[in-house]
Amino acid sequence: MRKNRMVAAALAAATATALVLTGCAGGGSGGSGDPTDVNPDGEIEPREISWLLSRPADGGVITAMQQIADEYAEENPGFALNLITTPDRPSYIQKYETLAAANKLPELFDTDATPFAQKLADQGRMVDAEALLEDLGLYDDYRPAALNYQRFDDGSLYMIPFEFQLEFFWYNKALFEQAGVTVPETLDDFPAMCTALREAGITPIALDGQDQWPLERYMAYHPFRTAGPEYVQKLKKAEATLSDETGTAAVEWLASLGEAGCFQEGFSSTGYADAQAAFTSGNAAVYNIGTWELSNLATENLDPAVRDDIDYFTLPLTAGAVTAANEYVTPSGIGMAVNSKTYDPLVRDFLAFALERYPEVYAQTGALSPTSTVETTIPANATPLYERAVDQAGDVGEAIAMPWDTQLDPASNTRLQQELTLLIQGEISAEEFIQTMDETIAENAPEAFK
Repeated sequence: MRKNRMVAAALAAATATALVLTGCAGGGSGGSGDPTDVNPDGEIEPREISWLLSRPADGGVITAMQQIADEYAEENPGFALNLITTPDRPSYIQKYETLAAANKLPELFDTDATPFAQKLADQGRMVDAEALLEDLGLYDDYRPAALNYQRFDDGSLYMIPFEFQLEFFWYNKALFEQAGVTVPETLDDFPAMCTALREAGITPIALDGQDQWPLERYMAYHPFRTAGPEYVQKLKKAEATLSDETGTAAVEWLASLGEAGCFQEGFSSTGYADAQAAFTSGNAAVYNIGTWELSNLATENLDPAVRDDIDYFTLPLTAGAVTAANEYVTPSGIGMAVNSKTYDPLVRDFLAFALERYPEVYAQTGALSPTSTVETTIPANATPLYERAVDQAGDVGEAIAMPWDTQLDPASNTRLQQELTLLIQGEISAEEFIQTMDETIAENAPEAFK
């Protein structure tokens, strides 16, 4: 899903399995399939196939795919789709990497475009998703941004998206008016906005600091605007440093958010639900979250006391920004990879059926499809903001502000999350943050990206 994050508890296991994976490249039974043979010869013999997932069991993706699998089974007796669900992302990553190291991944499995997944692809253990979609005649149906989010740095595509989201800064117009502030025109306007809101007795930004990935989004914003998506691709490989002009500006901006008190007191221990409640109850002025929360932010489910005051703005620019206003965080969620070792005529036939049917079924839930071939069903209880947000999906640029937790190696990412909290809380300086993270990435990147 969108909460891409790694925690220290899973780090040791992930590192160990990554080493095993590196050591078994091309050996054993793994990688025996041809990743480019997307239309294998043979009879379609129905059986149970499995999908290792990191998605909510009652979420739209699983609900839609279960319905589609049942439809396929009616036409192909003996077929069944076994959904192995572990929605907790750190636990999922540990399970996924352990199975990969043992060459026991099922037919389908979820993964982000991480360094670990890149190793799997390099070893020929994942079907070429671009070749598959093209062979099925579906490639052009997908939103370019949805596919681009799943690509590795070299542009290759090995994961298929099942979602499409836009991440906005939701804000309370009444609280802005009370504090005499307007929507920030640039990222550099954030500290002044926060200061004015604080002086009016208003919590500026509600943040889920407990899960760590929301704060990490803020780390990605400034360099994306000033240097583009290529910056993190270089940084994660230690080909750029936070001590350079782009990195220093980003860290100093983050430090200024902390100094201005942008986030609520005790943000580091605030969970997802509590952060959202702070905003929807009118106790915080801004909330940075994606369109997966439309049902809570743009329908009559929202408290009537604040419903008419809610609006949103997209990621502001910076002076001399190299990315466009319609380019920001537009994730397509965790992708689905296809195991080349177990890929056969049945898996292909099911995917052909499922991927053709999925957009319509999924869009009927009120969600944005990763394709542009269907219209999202607007719920009957939606506010005008819902349709506006859905319409905005049609005006999204090519560059994507990638979440850094899907880009950095696990050890560097864990350290980044820890240091970000200390920086915002004023417990370390910008200079200390930069030195620590540059040393951490330099130490871990060579092994992760060799």
